[in-house]
Amino acid sequence: MRKGMHLERERCVRAVQSKDARFDGWFFTAVLTTRIYCRPSCPVVPPKPENMTFHPSAAACQQAGFRACKRCRPDTSPGSPEWNQRADLVARAMRLIADGVVDREGVPGLAGRLGYSTRQVERQLRAELGAGPLALARAQRAQTARILVETTPLAMAEIAFAAGFSSIRTFNDTVREVFALPPSELRARAPKRLTGNTGGALSLRLPFRAPLNPDNLFGHLAATAVPGVEEWRDGAYRRTLRLPYGHGIVSLAPRPDHIACRLTLTDPRDLTVAISRCRRLLDLDADPVAVDDLLRTDPVLAPLVDKAPGRRVPRTVDEAEFAVRAVLGQQVSTAAARTHAARLVIAHGTPVEDPEGGLTHLFPAPEALSGIDPEQLAMPRTRRTTFTTLVGQLADGTLRLGVDSDWPEARARLLALPGFGPWTADVIAMRALGDPDAFLPTDLGIRRAAQELGLPSTPAALTARAAAWRPWRAYAVQYLWATDSHPVNFLPV
Repeated sequence: MRKGMHLERERCVRAVQSKDARFDGWFFTAVLTTRIYCRPSCPVVPPKPENMTFHPSAAACQQAGFRACKRCRPDTSPGSPEWNQRADLVARAMRLIADGVVDREGVPGLAGRLGYSTRQVERQLRAELGAGPLALARAQRAQTARILVETTPLAMAEIAFAAGFSSIRTFNDTVREVFALPPSELRARAPKRLTGNTGGALSLRLPFRAPLNPDNLFGHLAATAVPGVEEWRDGAYRRTLRLPYGHGIVSLAPRPDHIACRLTLTDPRDLTVAISRCRRLLDLDADPVAVDDLLRTDPVLAPLVDKAPGRRVPRTVDEAEFAVRAVLGQQVSTAAARTHAARLVIAHGTPVEDPEGGLTHLFPAPEALSGIDPEQLAMPRTRRTTFTTLVGQLADGTLRLGVDSDWPEARARLLALPGFGPWTADVIAMRALGDPDAFLPTDLGIRRAAQELGLPSTPAALTARAAAWRPWRAYAVQYLWATDSHPVNFLPV
């Protein structure tokens, strides 16, 4: 981890001089002579070291009076991996800001979700990121506005409010300040390939840090896809999205240097949230070099990493949905879990229209599932109790699972539910809550892999051996799973 890397001046200078893309998002370079800020991999001739200053966020650069570089577009670089590998106040706040909470609920709403005062949240964010929550949300709004300006034919007034600005004047002023161009000129300069969207869909490129191995990432999503909610079609994973202002349908396809993303939204105000959730789903802000370098230090894992580096943890766009599906998948096959979930979708999901056909529903919200007659569930009685208790607590707010969850606390709350053992709690921690150190020593696939590789196969002994893989045990799980021939480990043909 490189917490506070912007303070390591010599290291930052070397990264800029070598144009190292691995550091994009970790810090930003502001140039004193031009008043422009860039990503470390900017293709222009690097400035003299004495003219460089370094900042931890785009918002901090903007607050210091720098504008975004037109060549490297630092506002579009992958997000800092820190927010996905930490569970402290700042990381939880950044995940909530990315999910649009400040725009919808303001700073008091952000602080309330975190359980701190607004003053405490402001102080900690400024201390670490050089900007408060309003400035961080403003930088995000500017990036959303840029995407809409460059990729849609929407009128500027529509874009202003869709991006979360309170007025057209604020929108115009912010775009000019951040990008040194008025919105109309941003649109005029947009590559023609980006302006041909039809049918209300937005075509985007989601960046990531290389390497990225798509096999287990898309293989897992495709193999476990719930009919009506998800599908694999023409080389892309498609699914419906429940969003704050409406719903959407997304198509995600792996490309050598980006993820091709096509979004259809019922309300453009959901664009920022939809992008954030898709990035979390595919773990695109991970730092695969840091992960793989540590796992390679184990002689058993090293050949697995060298064979297929850059594995990501397949996650989710809806934490409550994943928790429900984890219960449906307890002690049954992947096919049986899909069947159980599909029945719930047909009976209780919200119907949606898919312009391309194939997708029919949103996955049922906990509120829609909380009134189910347990006798209608085709599962053992004890699992019915597990299911109804989970959806009941999710529906009434007793149990909250989200990007702001405190990982240890959420895991403890899950383990207190009837029928929840370590496997269910940890798979939710890993794939829904995003804990990069979640581990599954009791998982059958992990135990089989351990036996084949000569690792300890009992949960206690394997956990002890896996201590050397911390804080990346969730990624070690992906490499161990990949030793099996299950469809989840292969990119669908």
